[in-house]
Amino acid sequence: MSSTAETGSELESVPLPGARFGRDPARAIKRGPSRLPPEVVAATQRDRLYDGLVHTVAAKGYVNARVSDICQAAGVTRPAFYALFDGKDDAFLATYRHGVDVLLQIMESAYRAAPDWRTGARSALSVLLDVLAAVPAFATMAVVEIDAVGPAARAERALLLRRFDQFFAEAPRRADLRLPEELVGSVVGGIYSTIYRYVAADRVDDLPDLLPVLSYFMLVPFLGREDAARELDRPEGHSEPAAPPCKPS
Repeated sequence: MSSTAETGSELESVPLPGARFGRDPARAIKRGPSRLPPEVVAATQRDRLYDGLVHTVAAKGYVNARVSDICQAAGVTRPAFYALFDGKDDAFLATYRHGVDVLLQIMESAYRAAPDWRTGARSALSVLLDVLAAVPAFATMAVVEIDAVGPAARAERALLLRRFDQFFAEAPRRADLRLPEELVGSVVGGIYSTIYRYVAADRVDDLPDLLPVLSYFMLVPFLGREDAARELDRPEGHSEPAAPPCKPS
């Protein structure tokens, strides 16, 4: 995926937490004889609380966000909140896990649709940057405010970063270059650190502009400087024929 329009359509089909407002009238639960089954009501309330939490934490910060604030933003009662979550930490982690699953699903879809690893890796990175820019509240909550939650949240973030390894499983290995085992983790960590700086500086809208330089940083260990440098001049959405794969070392 390489366009904001395509990212928007993906978010409509599988909404990321924070892509909607919790009090959206379209998701109001009607009372009366035709009341929905309890499991449907609970699922709707959970989704609304995901959205309410993201917007509340992004606006107030995790430390200052209260359960009552989240419930108000979601249009859900406190008893309903505690029927679904043990507390604010539990709700944050559940929202984070759900959002990560949605984000990785969209990224993997773009990656698998590409004709080769280079294009797929770039497409997945483009999705990551576009989705975070499209839902800035989620970017703030998941990238920056997670630091305030505690050890359990940091452990979840570590698991997330390891899940990005899947996008490097098919990367070419240059015969003339010995790549350390820590390389993929270092590349992922460097990309994440750059994204963090932009989100923390309230520059979420600028994230898609990072695609060329982050693509270069991601590809250079596997393709070499000359081939990876083409990313710095390649316009958004343009694909080049893949270079012949290198033999495994």
